[in-house]
Amino acid sequence: MKKKRRDLPTKIKISMLMTPTMANFSGINVHGGEILKLLDQVAYACAAQYCKTYVVTLSSDLVLFKSPIKVGSLVTFKAKINYTGTTSMEIGIKVVSTDVKTKEKSHTNTCYFTMISVDENMKPKAVPKYTPITNKEIKRYEEAIQRREFREKLQKRS
Repeated sequence: MKKKRRDLPTKIKISMLMTPTMANFSGINVHGGEILKLLDQVAYACAAQYCKTYVVTLSSDLVLFKSPIKVGSLVTFKAKINYTGTTSMEIGIKVVSTDVKTKEKSHTNTCYFTMISVDENMKPKAVPKYTPITNKEIKRYEEAIQRREFREKLQKRS
């Protein structure tokens, strides 16, 4: 079977060194707020690269800090388009922290951001349709639809 070619970039990978200015009050670990800020920036970069427009954050889901990230670690953010709606996109992000001395890796976070494409007047703008190709992409796409439906149910309740 010939693999389909994808015209738009659907993923990015960014690595950053966690510096002392990112530390929490202990001075040992990175402040969770710093990670949230970086996650939002990575989601923005992935979504904007895909739709070639300015994007804004609608929501972040399941930002679970599985283990602390130490100052001095090299952190890699792997972001991927999981789903597109009419004007929105779900970006899945996996965070892996690497101890630069021991080379030990730790999967510290996985989360999902919903980004909205907007035009120059900050009005929602249509995004290119994302079509999953691989089995893994199809699974992520279907899971993203379930998360979207869950968010919609929660929104109706409140």
